[in-house]
Amino acid sequence: MVLGTVGMPGCLFIVLLICLLDISSMQNDSCINGNLSAQLFSEPGDYILGGLFPIYSSIIDMSTSVKPGQFKCQSLNWYGFIRALVMKFAVEEVNDMNDLLPGIRLGFEIFDTCMESVVIMQPSMLFLSEQWTQAIRVQCNYTSYQTRAIAIVGPSNSEMMAITGKLFSFFLIPQVSYGATCDIFSNKNLYPSFLRTVPSDKLQVMGMVKVVSHFKWNWIAVLGSEDEYGKQGLREFSNAASQASICIAYEGLIPVYTDPRPAISEILDRIKQVEVEVVVLFSTAGTAQAFFTQVIRRGMKKVWVASSGWSIYQDVSLLPNIQTVGTVLGFIYKGVQLGRFEPYVQKLYKQLKMEQKSSWSNDSSFLAEYFGVTGQVCPECICSFDLSVLSQPLVKLTAFTVYAAVLSVAHALHRLLDCTATRCKSVEQQFYSWQLLKQLQNTSFQLNGTLFQFDANGNPNIGYEVITWVWDDTPIFTKIGEFNGNLSIQSESIQWHTTNKKVPESQCSKDCQSGQVRRVKGFHSCCFDCIDCAAGTFQNQSDDFQCTACPQGQWSLMSSTNCSYPVYTYLDWRDCASVVLLLLTSALLVGTTIVTMLFIKYWRTALVQASGGPLNILMLLGLKASFCSLALFLGKPNDLVCRLQQPLTSFISTVMMSSLLATSLQVTCVTEFPGIAASYYSLVRGVASWLVVALAVILQAGICSWHILNSPLLSVWIANKYVNFLTAFLRCQVDPMTTFCLMLGFNGLLSLLSFMGTFMTQKPTKQYNMSRDITFAALAYCITWVIFIPVYTALSEMTKSLAQMVAIILSNSCIIASYFLPKCHLLLSRPDLNTAEYFHIYIAGVTPKSTVDESK
Repeated sequence: MVLGTVGMPGCLFIVLLICLLDISSMQNDSCINGNLSAQLFSEPGDYILGGLFPIYSSIIDMSTSVKPGQFKCQSLNWYGFIRALVMKFAVEEVNDMNDLLPGIRLGFEIFDTCMESVVIMQPSMLFLSEQWTQAIRVQCNYTSYQTRAIAIVGPSNSEMMAITGKLFSFFLIPQVSYGATCDIFSNKNLYPSFLRTVPSDKLQVMGMVKVVSHFKWNWIAVLGSEDEYGKQGLREFSNAASQASICIAYEGLIPVYTDPRPAISEILDRIKQVEVEVVVLFSTAGTAQAFFTQVIRRGMKKVWVASSGWSIYQDVSLLPNIQTVGTVLGFIYKGVQLGRFEPYVQKLYKQLKMEQKSSWSNDSSFLAEYFGVTGQVCPECICSFDLSVLSQPLVKLTAFTVYAAVLSVAHALHRLLDCTATRCKSVEQQFYSWQLLKQLQNTSFQLNGTLFQFDANGNPNIGYEVITWVWDDTPIFTKIGEFNGNLSIQSESIQWHTTNKKVPESQCSKDCQSGQVRRVKGFHSCCFDCIDCAAGTFQNQSDDFQCTACPQGQWSLMSSTNCSYPVYTYLDWRDCASVVLLLLTSALLVGTTIVTMLFIKYWRTALVQASGGPLNILMLLGLKASFCSLALFLGKPNDLVCRLQQPLTSFISTVMMSSLLATSLQVTCVTEFPGIAASYYSLVRGVASWLVVALAVILQAGICSWHILNSPLLSVWIANKYVNFLTAFLRCQVDPMTTFCLMLGFNGLLSLLSFMGTFMTQKPTKQYNMSRDITFAALAYCITWVIFIPVYTALSEMTKSLAQMVAIILSNSCIIASYFLPKCHLLLSRPDLNTAEYFHIYIAGVTPKSTVDESK
């Protein structure tokens, strides 16, 4: 990676830097008190690492400054001081590792940032000066420019990083931050030389959203400190929360650079007003301290979700009565314990105390000269240092991030210098910071058994730990889970502040019941009324705002969570009604068989021949077939059954009624036209009768074929049917109704013609009254089906099938009872009447002579 030639704006930028950095002043002014700070915060070496640490927390009244660079810092920051010692410790460990940079000595220069942007600019420009000088050379192409520091460790937060990030990126000097977590620094277009050893806030925000979602909190407040860290975190959390269906009832920023108390008071009023039980606080420790001071004063209890900026800081955790604020869930980044660091600091402290007593002499070395440019003196670092601070969780955690930053640069140097375990092959070759950056981006190494590396955006491969504050004399930070893309959490380890010790609820509206959707009221999607889904719709997701219509062919009841295909019932063979009709049909079928056998037995007798002979057998076979056709109405219907059901039953009835009509014509002929009957009677009893039967059957066959061709398949009908039910009775559909009526109407016409041909005829003297049997049989059949039609149209689907079966059974029974039973009675009870003379008129077509003589 080579930094190309810079144009005129770039040159002007460098000139501006030189104007800001008064080189002659730097060489003459020395504010250092002896060589104490030089020994603590600098060490010469072949390659120099620059360090930016907040050893002090603020500057004294910058408004009174009249000259640039005259800043005095105050309020010693122990955490910043210890992190500076970690860098010193890490560099010394690197130098002690014979196989990492053999023959190379790594040096460092550490400067105090005072947590102020105006202070951090001065050491930053010093790091940009040409190697071993305090001057920045003006040139338009900095590809071959060697800076004083080969890489920068720091700064500690996003606010400072926003100042230095683009400055070092212009020279492509690697900058490894141990505390700047804002996700914007992952943008390599803006910060190409930035890396960090802490995960970005984007990952932390994802974890926070996962925690909030895990406990089903969707009505929360989000607060942030009014600095780069807080504003960026609040903005990213709000965006992520909206995608996770979490409603933010209130957002607020806590002032950092002005008195925060009035703003905090208003914020707490709003939190109480919106009635949230969960508050996410993205803040630095100092701002969180001011905030919770007011929370404790008001006695407010909530669930506080803490960012890594304050979750384990004693500035907050040691506030008086902090245990009254409720439940605290926090995020801290994962780290590796540095077991050798604490003994190292204890040993260093003893050495420095001894040297302090021996009254150091002033050292006019070159290191002391250039260290004096920032006017940093830290006598408190030795006089007031408390070794107990080393055991604090925050120190143990933050020590790792600084240590990893130094080790990553050392391993990148190892690769750049082509080092082996015994020597570095390219030690004599000149290299530049932008070349080190390329190696650093691809560096990976083991740290106490844990693999450490950067991704393409300069972020480390470490995630977060989720902690809770367990209240004791002082809060104990207890790990309850982890997050590195996926959340694992042990909810039972959390001591909730609620009376029942259960997870507090933080919802604008309670969850809807199954089968209900939300109707939003107001501006927040989490505030809603619950509406039951109507029949034919269903609740698809638990957070739906409208019911989803059922797919075609499916249906649902009211308040359903899914749609179902309808379940069809049918006339089963085992149903009570089916069993009764089957028993009755079986009995009638047996009776019809007996009648048939009786007629066959007496086939050659006068009664059988006179009543139609073969036509009787055809009619009996039709009756039996009609009874058997009732099976088409039972069981699960299918396409074949439904094709045959109505046409077959109608066609069989046509065979019966056409046989009855042929017999009726014979009787009419001999009774109404006795004069000419004898001449044509053989023709009427023979060809004419069968012609009538054939003609009727052919006509009905045509109507049945028409019906079959125009009726839809049952499967097609089911597929196209509009479903608005879950259960329904399934039977073969009568469609088209026109052909169905024609089939029934044709059989009714045959019965009507039979009735009209015989009901007005005179009874032959001393002859069997055949007209009576035909009249009653035809009349009963006709009445049965005339009554059936209006009743059929008013019935339900299930009872329609039962009604048609009953009509078939009843009409067939009437034919048997009216037409065949009188003849069976005569065959069995009055065999003396079964004579040719008694049936002479129906056999010969003329009245017997004896009857004629008697009438005379």
